[in-house]
Amino acid sequence: MPDRIREIPYNYTSFSDREIVFRLMGEQWWDVLNQLRGERRTGRSARMLFEVLGDIWVVHRNPYLQDDLLADRKRRRQLTQALCHRLSQIEKRADNNQLALDLLQAARTTVDEFETWLTWLQDQRSRIRRRLARITRKDNIDFSGLARVSHSTDATDWRVEHPMVVLHPDTEEEIADLVQACIELELTIIARGGGTGYTGGAIPLFENTAVINLEKLEALGEARLQTLPGTDRQVHVIDAQAGVVTRRVADQAGLHRLAFAVDPTSQDASTIGG
Repeated sequence: MPDRIREIPYNYTSFSDREIVFRLMGEQWWDVLNQLRGERRTGRSARMLFEVLGDIWVVHRNPYLQDDLLADRKRRRQLTQALCHRLSQIEKRADNNQLALDLLQAARTTVDEFETWLTWLQDQRSRIRRRLARITRKDNIDFSGLARVSHSTDATDWRVEHPMVVLHPDTEEEIADLVQACIELELTIIARGGGTGYTGGAIPLFENTAVINLEKLEALGEARLQTLPGTDRQVHVIDAQAGVVTRRVADQAGLHRLAFAVDPTSQDASTIGG
C-alpha cells in the first residue's frame, strides 16, 4: 500500500497513514495489515479499522474535541462504544483467520488505551489545577483548546504535540514556584515569549508539557549608567521584564541617543525573554 495514499479518515495532518498506525498500534501491525490486504482478505475490514483509527487520531490531534469529550461523559462513552461496535463487525468478517484476529486484538488494545488516555487527561488536568491554583490565579491556568493550539507552534509553524496546559503568570515572583510545581507534577517546561522564533525552541515535543507564557511581564525601566561586576567603568543598562516587546527597549534606548544592538525583523512582536 503506497504511503502517499491516505485512507485514514480525518487525517489532515503531516503524518502518513503508516505513521499513524505506528503511533497508535505499533510498527508490526502495519506489516500485518499489508500482508492481509495482499491476500485480499481484509478490504472492507481494513476500511473499518481505518475508520476506528481515524476517530482516535482526530481526537488526539484536536484539543477542541478533547474539551468536548472531557465535558460530557455520556458522549465519551458513546464514542468508545461505537469504536468497539466497528471492531465487532470486523471480527465477524475475520473468518477465523488467526492473523486477522491478532490484528483485531491489537486494535481493541488501542481502543482501550484511548479510553484510558481520556481518563488520564481529565485526572491530570485536575491535579495540575489543584497544585498550581495555590500559586497563581485560576484563570492563569489555561487548558482551553484555543490556548493549547496557539501555543503548539512558533514562527516555524512546525507542530508536534499540543501542550497540556498554558500558564500566564501575573508577576515575576510567581515564576520560581510555578517551575518547582511543574517539576513536581513531572511536566516538561517551556518558557515562551512572543512566539516569533525560527528555531523551534517554543514547540512542545511531549504532550505532558506546561508552556509558561511570559507576555504579562512587561515592566520596563529607563536607561541608566551602572558599574557592572567585573568592570571598572559605567555602562548603560535597562531593566526589562521577560514580556517586554523588543521595540519598546529600542525606543527607550533611542530616547537617550543610544542604540539597542539587537534588531530582529520581528522586533514589533518578539519579546526580551522566552
